[in-house]
Amino acid sequence: MRAELIVDCKNEHGEGIFWNPSDGLVWWTDIQGCALWSFDPVTSKNASFPMAERVCCFAPRASGGLIVAYADRVVLFDPVTMGETLVTWFEPDSAETRLNDGRTDRQGRLVVGGMNEVSGKPDSSVICIDTDLDVRTIIDQVSCANSTCFSPDGTTMFFADTPDREIVAYDYDIDSGSVSNRRLHASFADEPGLPDGSCVDAEGGVWNAEWEGHRVVRVAPNGTIDRVIDVPVWKPTCCAFGGPDLDTLFITTSRLMSDEKALTKEPSSGGLFALKPGIRGVIDTPFNG
Repeated sequence: MRAELIVDCKNEHGEGIFWNPSDGLVWWTDIQGCALWSFDPVTSKNASFPMAERVCCFAPRASGGLIVAYADRVVLFDPVTMGETLVTWFEPDSAETRLNDGRTDRQGRLVVGGMNEVSGKPDSSVICIDTDLDVRTIIDQVSCANSTCFSPDGTTMFFADTPDREIVAYDYDIDSGSVSNRRLHASFADEPGLPDGSCVDAEGGVWNAEWEGHRVVRVAPNGTIDRVIDVPVWKPTCCAFGGPDLDTLFITTSRLMSDEKALTKEPSSGGLFALKPGIRGVIDTPFNG
């Protein structure tokens, strides 16, 4: 199966994609381009919205507006007034780390992790922001947090520290938002790319975008890779099911650190790709804080 280009947006670093059923749009961020993007799968119209800073991931709020993870902090954001309310600073004592990948759990908390974008050292963390805006660290010693997503019933959290070349699973306490019982879910040691952003389908499969791998793969509930989606650019970054029937897989990609030769060969790098893989997804819960 092969993904097709649907928006030639040439994002510097497309990431953090999700489907928002309340407005019928697919949303994602161009982190390095400092912009939010949307796509309407019914009309095929897209739009971009400039932001003053890098948005690393974000999610809709049930009460309206967005929760936004900038590089150094998480805020509640009003896109009408452009006003924001600080939720928490992220690792303010570190000049090298920033926020990166995250998703809401099934109860409407935001789980978001960081990365060391300077040295790559495992000195960042993953935090959980509860619906009362309480903030707790749930994983530490992280070098590049990715792949955060949750099983359909919410009791398993999947996660990748990308350089480790594996996706792990945790038991996830839906009452407290804490993790335990870390175990290997899938090894990417023999894969062409590194595990980047993920989403979950209705059958519990984890779909992962392989950074520098030209592909998205499905990891079945038993931990084996059972489907491969060819992506015609080098750097897929994240994926999410969307559309009115939740049957389309949307894939963001990146131009980051690609030289002129690579971009000439793959001019659609940074675009939004999609396909219908024959399985449906699960809607992410909006942030309930």
